[in-house]
Amino acid sequence: MTTPEGTTNEIVRAALVQTKWTGDKDSMIAANVALARKAAAQGAQILCFQELFYGPYFCQVQDPAYFSYTESIPGPTTELMQALARETHMVLVVPIYEVEQEGVFYNTAFVIDADGTYLGKYRKHHIPQVKGFWEKFYFRPGNLGYPIFQTAVGPVGVYICYDRHFPEGWRALGLAGAKIVFNPSATSRGLSVYLWNLEQPAAAVANEYFVGAINRVGVEELGDNSFYGSSYFVDPRGQLVGDAASDTDDEVIVRDLDLNVLKEVRHTWAFYRDRRPDSYESLVAP
Repeated sequence: MTTPEGTTNEIVRAALVQTKWTGDKDSMIAANVALARKAAAQGAQILCFQELFYGPYFCQVQDPAYFSYTESIPGPTTELMQALARETHMVLVVPIYEVEQEGVFYNTAFVIDADGTYLGKYRKHHIPQVKGFWEKFYFRPGNLGYPIFQTAVGPVGVYICYDRHFPEGWRALGLAGAKIVFNPSATSRGLSVYLWNLEQPAAAVANEYFVGAINRVGVEELGDNSFYGSSYFVDPRGQLVGDAASDTDDEVIVRDLDLNVLKEVRHTWAFYRDRRPDSYESLVAP
């Protein structure tokens, strides 16, 4: 990020929002916007909401009634977030349920720059279909690659929930120049708690960037999944930046990310220099 004096500011104040389902879309948006304004009041420059932020996690059931939560991008929520970005001067990463055309839906996050400019979107690539996570009923796999968004705070990537189990996308974002990658999620208690505290720090270390991991909280009426929050930022050394958020309550966490650490780590652990893509061809052979 460049300051008005023309010098480089390597500290980015970043925020994550985790919330319970409020019962309807309008109140859910209002609750999240209120927390975003709280983050802005603390000086946040970039903020990411949780997966499918304005609705319940409806993938606990298979019901076409939830297709009604889809929106086009750009669309009403895009326009609302553009206005919020202009008001707060924050970059916003906003995960919603996208309709491309009737019957063609994606799990998507769009990015708005700090001046309200729409920068583009990422569509979730890896779609689970297991008990409690019937996502193939609702979403097509993403088809827009692994874009990097050149924001007011630098290059940012997005990787959504179940994506995090697949290292290839993390690496693609790093190779494309990401300095911060957000992983908005809807992750429930059980085996995933162990993975929640393992996978994102491992990805941050392997790819030498910051990761913002976001999870919703609460038990929703559609199933018995208990979402455990615990949102956090992790640095390229795999260390948490401050404490993780509550595992039960709505919360916004704001943390200072020192991008100078990326240079230090990349000079110490030269993973990008020492890669051997010439020897990996068999990994993607048909």
